Amino acid sequence: MPQEEAIFAGGCFWCTEAVFGQLTGARSVVSGYIGGHTVDPTYKEVCGGTTGHAEAIRIAFDAEVITYADLLEIFFATHDPTQLNRQGNDIGTQYRSAIFLLSDEQREMAEAGILKAAGDWPAPIVTTIEGPARWYPAEDYHQEYWDGEGQRNSYCLAVIPPKLAKLKKGFAQRLANSA
Repeated sequence: MPQEEAIFAGGCFWCTEAVFGQLTGARSVVSGYIGGHTVDPTYKEVCGGTTGHAEAIRIAFDAEVITYADLLEIFFATHDPTQLNRQGNDIGTQYRSAIFLLSDEQREMAEAGILKAAGDWPAPIVTTIEGPARWYPAEDYHQEYWDGEGQRNSYCLAVIPPKLAKLKKGFAQRLANSA
């Protein structure tokens, strides 16, 4: 069971974590910050938009169950990669669409993933390929947010269920609870 990792930024990390946490083969999904210049940033600092970090998720996955290419396909299908420095009402570079590289092989697959996804969108994809960069896990209360506090958060209740519906419709065979 070879474990690999991927780091994606696709807007609010609560929303992205909720999607990728549903996948068979995802061993862990951690919310955090990456791509900025401040050492050990806080949520408040990142939300302020001055650190340069993106809200992102770091996925540890079983590459024999789900591939990096599969994760890229799901990433592009469950957020809008054509919105520059935003996702919906979340505006700022901290909400950018980005793929953070952990290897040269990931760069090749990320470039191919962008080309493949381009045909599914009516506007150009603005997702950046960045890294390597230092990863900082977000504060504990952000982890598995949708499974707890997110169920009572009106923002999450408006944004996450449509993403999960897209995931279920397009990738039902990849869901951990699809049996």
